[in-house]
This record gives sequence, structure tokens and C-alpha cells, in this order.
Amino acid sequence: MQWRALVLGLVLLRLGLHGVLWFVFGLGPSMGFYQRFPLSFGFQRLRGPDGPASPASGPSGRPGPRGAPSGPSWLQSPGSGVAAGQRRAPRRPGPGVCGPAHWGYVLGGRGRGRDEYEKRYSRAFPPQLRAQMRDLARGMFVFGYDNYMAHAFPQDELNPIHCRGRGPDRGDPSNLNINDVLGNYSLTLVDALDTLAIMGNSSEFQKAVKLVIDTVSFDKDSTVQVFEATIRVLGSLLSAHRIITDSKQPFGDMTIKDYDNELLHMAHDLAVRLLPAFENTKTGIPYPRVNLKTGVPPDSNNETCTAGAGSLLVEFGILSRLLGDSTFEWVARRAVKALWNLRSNDTGLLGNVVNIQTGHWVGKQSGLGAGLDSFYEYLLKSYILFGEKEDLEMFNAAYQSIQNYLRRGREACNEGEGDPPLYVNVNMFSGQLMNTWIDSLQAFFPGLQVLIGDVEDAICLHAFYYAIWKRYGALPERYNWQLQAPDVLFYPLRPELVESTYLLYQATKNPFYLHVGMDILQSLEKYTKVKCGYATLHHVIDKSTEDRMESFFLSETCKYLYLLFDEENPVHKSGTKYMFTTEGHIVSVDRHLRESPWKEFFSEEGAQDQEGKSVHRPKSHELRVINSSSNCNRVPDERRYSLPLKSIYMRQIDQMVGLI
Repeated sequence: MQWRALVLGLVLLRLGLHGVLWFVFGLGPSMGFYQRFPLSFGFQRLRGPDGPASPASGPSGRPGPRGAPSGPSWLQSPGSGVAAGQRRAPRRPGPGVCGPAHWGYVLGGRGRGRDEYEKRYSRAFPPQLRAQMRDLARGMFVFGYDNYMAHAFPQDELNPIHCRGRGPDRGDPSNLNINDVLGNYSLTLVDALDTLAIMGNSSEFQKAVKLVIDTVSFDKDSTVQVFEATIRVLGSLLSAHRIITDSKQPFGDMTIKDYDNELLHMAHDLAVRLLPAFENTKTGIPYPRVNLKTGVPPDSNNETCTAGAGSLLVEFGILSRLLGDSTFEWVARRAVKALWNLRSNDTGLLGNVVNIQTGHWVGKQSGLGAGLDSFYEYLLKSYILFGEKEDLEMFNAAYQSIQNYLRRGREACNEGEGDPPLYVNVNMFSGQLMNTWIDSLQAFFPGLQVLIGDVEDAICLHAFYYAIWKRYGALPERYNWQLQAPDVLFYPLRPELVESTYLLYQATKNPFYLHVGMDILQSLEKYTKVKCGYATLHHVIDKSTEDRMESFFLSETCKYLYLLFDEENPVHKSGTKYMFTTEGHIVSVDRHLRESPWKEFFSEEGAQDQEGKSVHRPKSHELRVINSSSNCNRVPDERRYSLPLKSIYMRQIDQMVGLI
């Protein structure tokens, strides 16, 4: 009888232990870190509407409620199950989190995922490890930069496998993949200037600036894309100029002896060479390409993408306000308004390719990736920098249309049934799904959501892209979310996921994002480091490489990784508030850029005021006279900015510059 009692006691003890474990780690209250990220990266294959079991089904594959749409909700119209005409309510911004319900599905976690998170992702990130990762990110930049200077300068890019430079493809002008970007103006050196400053390397920054001033010229027979030249070259020159002339010098002594605004003059010269793109277009939307010496080529294409034509306002606006010349901001703002006026009356969405002469949409796809991404980004960032109410109004309207028609999945990321949130590609006129892929450029969007305070949605969307990275050690250029496989297999060292990771860490201070950054760093070191730098992945599965290191690797990818781990960086500690352009160039947010003495003249030529009188847009020389008057130093009327803002994040944007 004693042995029976012993066996019974052991059984009861085991049952009791199971009960305790179930209470702590199962359905009982959370006993660990406040954010739960169960990471187990075995994706489930999504089945189409006719498949046997799908995320839209009930538990254990049983059919959902009667009338519920079959198949993944990502395949369903956003109006499914919603009364006709009813629109999705605006997302509630706030520091919410995505818990097990979201992560267990997106990342395939079923049971073991939470344990993996508890073991690895919830623990604090030790200061020593953080310093190690910061130094690794700095070393990554230095390795790429030094090899560019040793083997490629003064050419535009480094071929890191064969250790030589790359310039425009003169033999094949149709090779736009190369010629749109490379203008024979030492692109990588110019693009990397402010990264040198942010990393505190004053001696190399000063050396690089002098080298740019002495050797770089834009009087070249090079046909380049207006957008790429603006964000990579013009933006970097303006950023470096403001770093040099900043009286606070937060990054150390970055001043240049006898500096006479040479970088600003170079930026002006480049912008003047880009201006012909805005001439002779019936819509005001610019041509996509110009020759820096001769202007718009005679056989120039009349079709351009929305992002390329509508993402020039930040750099052109900064230049105008530094020079006191409205011309550049005016042409860029006119292009934005022209595109905005072409949006669908039914959905409020824009397409991705437009004819600049007729205003007809050639590409009717609306999404968050290539062709549209930075258009949305610059609506918000233009407001942050310049304080113009119309920019914020356009952004808010665009964001609402995105939520109404592009966002699929359950309403709340952290609760409810169905698929987690995803933003898909749709027809701009109908809102109907056009394809089942996303591209890697879309990974910027969680970072943009952080800026407006929609943090919960940002956390959940970021999880999707990080899950893909965990599977392949990189983000394929296109990923088919229905087939759960890449559609386009290369990865050119893009920064978008790193950027969103950095901004989410700044918003949440959750050590999870430090672990994400470490994963990305280690993947880049393992798969892309070659003899003389870091190479594009040709194939994210077999990890074969291409002999190209694009300039944004140094200007963005390395910069955001470094800032993620450098908690004491002046960007975070100086008291000055900063914003990054779409190419990662740093710009201080201050009153000076919000002072626009020509605001009343920002109307279309030939337009009329409220009384029906013709409105005159002054020429550049007239604006210089206005700017030289006492009005140029006036304090802006604070009432201009007392508008309803989306969230506390937006209020903080204005508080940065003391306007509310």
C-alpha cells in the first residue's frame, strides 16, 4: 500500500506543478516584462479563399461565424462585413503594445515562441553589449567609407568585391539603375558627410568637406534623376552646411576654417541645374530626369512616379529659406499640390505613375512602397520643418485614406480575431486588391507612424518585416505575403527596417529593438561583408552577392544602426530637436525654417484671392528685397499653428520650436 500512496503522491505533485506553470505562463496573469513578443519564425502558409484552413477560420480550422468572409482577411476588401459607406475609424495613437495574440500569429509562435522571447528578448540589454554593438556599427561604416576613399574616390560608388570605383554607364544611357543615381560627382563621399559628424569624427568630416569643396562640380554632362540628386546630394550638402554653421556645435568642433558657405553655394548651383525639370510641363509636375549641363533631354519621358515628383519639398524648402529665395520651395510645393489634386475623388488615394503633361494616371497602384513611399513621408516632415498647415491637412487626409483602403486585417493589432494588420497594394480608384506582394521600401512606414504617435500599429507592422528578416537574414526586394515567399530576391543594403527599428526604440525604450538591431548588424556582417566593403545580396536565400555598395548604406543604414546603440549621442542629448530626411540626412528643427516671408505668395500663377483679384507670385529678386526687410526676423503668428493635432506627438513637434 505504501508504494501506491507514493505513486499517487507523485502524480498529484506533477499535476500541481503543471497547474502552477499553466497559471504563470499560460492563461494566468503576466509575470514578466510588460511587452510580450513570442518569437518563433515558422511562418504559416496563407491559403486563398478556397483553401482548407485559413486565419479567418475559427479555432482548430472550424468555420467562423455565418456570413464571415472566407480566406485571409488580407485578401478581403476593407469594406467586408462593414455597412456600405462606412469607413474605418481613425486609429487611436498611443503607446500600446502588441501582445501574444498578434505575435503568435504573425511570427508563427505556438507555445514555444514565448519561451524564446523570455530567454532572449525580454532581458535587459547590458551596457557592455550595447557599447560593443555601437562600435560594430561604427566599424561597419569606417570599413565601407575607408575602402571607398582608397579604391573608388572620386567615382560615385564602390564595387566592394573587386575593390574599384563605379561611375555612370556612359556606354548604355538606358541603364537607369545606374545612371539615375550616379552623376559623376563623388556621390558616396557627399552622401556620407553628416554620418561622419554624427559619429563625432571631426577631423575626417573637415577633411571630407574640404575635399568636396575642392573637387566636386555639378557642371557635368550627366543625366540624373531629379529625386535621387535631390535627396542624396542636395540634402547632404544642406545638412553638412547647417552642421558647420551651428553655433552650438553639438557633435564636437565641426567648423571649417575660412568657411564661406561653399556647401550652400554648391547646393544652390545643383538646384538651379535641376529647375529645368519643372519647366514646360502642363501640370507643374516635374520631368523625372535632367542633364546637369543641358537641361531636360529632348527625348525625355513624360511619365514619373509620385514619390519622385512629390518628395522634393523638404530639401527645396530648406534651400529657399536659407537663401531667402522662394523659387525652389514654390516649384516643389506646386508639384505636391498638382499631384494631390489628381487623387481619386472616391478613395482619396493616389496612383504610383502619372503623365506630367496630361495628368492621367499611368500606374493606378496605390500602396506604401516604391513609387509612393516618400510622398507621404514628406507631407508630414514638411509640416514638421516649415509649420505650413496645408501640409499637415494633406497628410492627415492621406493617412485616413490609407487606413480606409490599404490597411487589412483585424481592427486592433493586439486583440480580436482574424489576421494581424498589413498594408496592401490596391487600385487607387476602387480600393480593390491589385496583387499580394509588398516591397522592402514599405518597412519605412512604422517609423512614420511613430512620428504621428500611432505607436501600437507601428509596433505590429514592424513585427511583420522583422519576421521576414529573421527568416532570410535580409529583406527581399519584394515578398509575396500570400505565398509566403520572395517575389524579387535581392537586397541592396536598404535602411528602411533599421530606420523604423531606431524610431520605435526611441518611442518605447523597449530593449527588444536593441536585439532587433543586433540581429540586423550580425546578418550584415555575416552575409554582406566582402573584401573591400559591403555588397548587395543578389539572392536572399543562397546569399550570393552583387558587386555594388550603394551610397545609402553609409548615409542611412550604418547611421541608424549607430544611433540605435549610442544612447549618449548628441542627437539624443543636445537639447536640439532633429529630423531626418528620406535619405537620412539630419536637419535641426527650429524657428528659422518656419519663418516664411513669402507665404502669402504661395498660390498658383494666375490664381485669385478671396476677392477675385489676381494674385502675383514675385520673382526671386523681389523676394530677396522682402527677405532683407525687418519682416524676415519677425516672430511667427502663433495663432497660425493652433490647429487640431493628431496626437501628443504632433503637439511635441510644435513644442520643439516654441510655437505652442
